[in-house]
Amino acid sequence: MLEPAGRVVVDVHYHAGPDLYRRRLTSAGAGRAYAEAGGWVVLKSHLTSTAARAWEAREEGLPVSGTLVLNELAGGVRPRAVEQAVYAHGPDSPARLVVHLPTLTGPAHTSALRRTPFHPLLDTGRWRASGVLDADGRLRPDVREVLRAARDLPVAVATGHCDREAALRVVDEAVRLGVPRLLLTHATHPMSGFTPDDLTDLREVPGLYVEITALTLLLGHRDAGHLGQVVRAHPRVVFSSDLGQPDQPGVKEWLGLSAQWFRAAQLTGPEIAAVTRTNPANLLAP
Repeated sequence: MLEPAGRVVVDVHYHAGPDLYRRRLTSAGAGRAYAEAGGWVVLKSHLTSTAARAWEAREEGLPVSGTLVLNELAGGVRPRAVEQAVYAHGPDSPARLVVHLPTLTGPAHTSALRRTPFHPLLDTGRWRASGVLDADGRLRPDVREVLRAARDLPVAVATGHCDREAALRVVDEAVRLGVPRLLLTHATHPMSGFTPDDLTDLREVPGLYVEITALTLLLGHRDAGHLGQVVRAHPRVVFSSDLGQPDQPGVKEWLGLSAQWFRAAQLTGPEIAAVTRTNPANLLAP
């Protein structure tokens, strides 16, 4: 069962192979690493759903749940793709499937250009698509359909690589439809563009969670002081890793680094417990 009490961390954003790029660990390897650390891990892949892999890992007793990223390469922005992943995630999953809106959008990130492709035939540029908004700045109909499906399925929707404008459109539609759980993916990363003041303005939005990641700090986009601002700006902040890259820290190492950041940010014990365990567990709760 996914219970925050007794867990060191509930990480809702960890990249395991196979993915677009080479990763440090396989799905089973990630499950074992988090089991050894006393945590729970949500596996993410830009390439394909991790739902079935998560089910298999749980059958082996590992603390794993899955995601689906709605890239065209992985089935596209379609309710049917979400339904299929929900079924593959298992009928007794203790955690909601996380459904990310597309991540292969716009120009490639500079950091991605230095990564080693997982498969030599994979051309990520071929699969890049427009974002979730149409030419007039309105939410695309297929995105609305996915959000409508998410209202009735055991999933949590994440904004993927939406920028601030697009993410706010998603928030508005999710509230209108009554989507129970919505996550602003790495909300204050420069790509997403939210400020702590923005997050304070959104604190009353029901079911809205806000993510800040270790990778954002490791790459120097933000620092521990900013982490403290984010944690105090919104009541449902989730601190995750966004790791799995071969040249970035392993699980135990990032947990140690996180403890240093928390001290530098002057977070209290209850604040640390909230962002590392309670909030992510509530996001995932069935």
